[in-house]
Amino acid sequence: YSSAASDVYKRQIFTRPHGEQFRWGGKRFHDPYGGRGVEVCRKRRLSRRAFPCCRGRDWVLFASFLHLMIERFRETGILSGTFAMTRRCFFHVTMNTNQSLNSRGSHIVWVDFLRILACFLVVLAHCCDPFVGSFDGSFNFKSAVFWGSLVRPCVPLFAMISGVLLFPVTLEMGAFYSRRLKRVLVPLIVWSLALPLLYFGYFAAGVQTASPNIVMDTYTWSATVGKLYTFFFNFNYDTTPLWYVYMLVGLYLFMPIMSAWLTQARRKDVKIFLGIWIFSMTLPYIQMLAPALGYEGNYGNMGILGVCDWNPYGMFYNFSGFLGYMVLAHYLTKYPLAWSWKKTLSITIPLFLIGFAVTFFGFLETQKHFPGQYSKLEVLWYFSGINVFLMTFAIFTIVSRLRIKAGPVLSKVAALTFGVYLCHFFFVQCSYDFVNFIGLGRLPSAVKIPLMACLASAVSAALVWLLSLNRWTRKSIM
Repeated sequence: YSSAASDVYKRQIFTRPHGEQFRWGGKRFHDPYGGRGVEVCRKRRLSRRAFPCCRGRDWVLFASFLHLMIERFRETGILSGTFAMTRRCFFHVTMNTNQSLNSRGSHIVWVDFLRILACFLVVLAHCCDPFVGSFDGSFNFKSAVFWGSLVRPCVPLFAMISGVLLFPVTLEMGAFYSRRLKRVLVPLIVWSLALPLLYFGYFAAGVQTASPNIVMDTYTWSATVGKLYTFFFNFNYDTTPLWYVYMLVGLYLFMPIMSAWLTQARRKDVKIFLGIWIFSMTLPYIQMLAPALGYEGNYGNMGILGVCDWNPYGMFYNFSGFLGYMVLAHYLTKYPLAWSWKKTLSITIPLFLIGFAVTFFGFLETQKHFPGQYSKLEVLWYFSGINVFLMTFAIFTIVSRLRIKAGPVLSKVAALTFGVYLCHFFFVQCSYDFVNFIGLGRLPSAVKIPLMACLASAVSAALVWLLSLNRWTRKSIM
């Protein structure tokens, strides 16, 4: 078959530069005919494991030949009955969604690095919570606000990574939902049950904590049982990081629709959408300032631009949120910024510093006027706030220009990040108590926070790696 397929391959599928290297099945191959065979394999959902006798170039050639045969049979009406059944047996999906492959199947190394960075920033952000929760205005409080403000781009970076990897959606809507949702719904259910049980067992063992965020009355068995089914409505404190998974499901549901528009939209049209989205990020601050200008709200509701008790959806509701980050990432990937390194740094560094200054000093100033009021303080830490956007854009732009050498360690660690995100919150609590237990409780929070983040990240990664070794437990983290 190699000879026949090679002949067909050279005559009908040659579309790429000569001698291009490609990855398939976790290995690197050299295709003298260009590399088009890999796209054919992925398009037809062919698996190398379906044909163990084929290796390297022979596999690509055979897959291409089989693809052409099927298309010819379909055109002539021969494809039916038993042949169609055999075809369905051969074609099955083996793609690991934790690999940094874009919609065209190309591996993007800098995305691996960005995933690891974003994941560590998330862990670092949650390590700030016990110190920010004191609201005492001390040096430890301000240090925690400093770290917490510095890492705010963490979650938007995850959303932008999804935009790079998943846009444009090439699958039909049903197939996309089936593939993506099952990869997040199973972990959501598993960790919504596991985390409350871990917390209950932790405190039932007699561990004492000084964290102001922990209310011991909520860790009785009866309270824990309630958490095991109320996750159908929303997350609780024990499962705080899972708010992102709820939101991610909503993004996945809308992605095929947005992708259809992005595929045919002109560059100017996408820029208009992004402009409106960026403006929507200023609305929380406009709402905060409106009372100072005489705005009294409607029937006690202080919402603006159409928001009231019977309508939570304001004028720019459909343009706001994390979807804009995904569209922005797709735009920057499709239309890369033609900036030199000097211009890139001269623009992104000031943007990051401005965003950070607004976030950090704004939080401290808001604390003076609204002490301990999360509803006011969180406005400065909104992931969809204009200040956090400036920081996120800066980091994404710089990292996307880095020339990072591909390596198995980087790829394997990046594959663990989703699992680390799911389970790290419990180990943040453990690391907080452990640091105090070993006598480091008097360290300033400026030092304790990164120390806790390193401990929690390492333990979480070790657990996720162990879970990845079994095909059943692997489903809870990937």
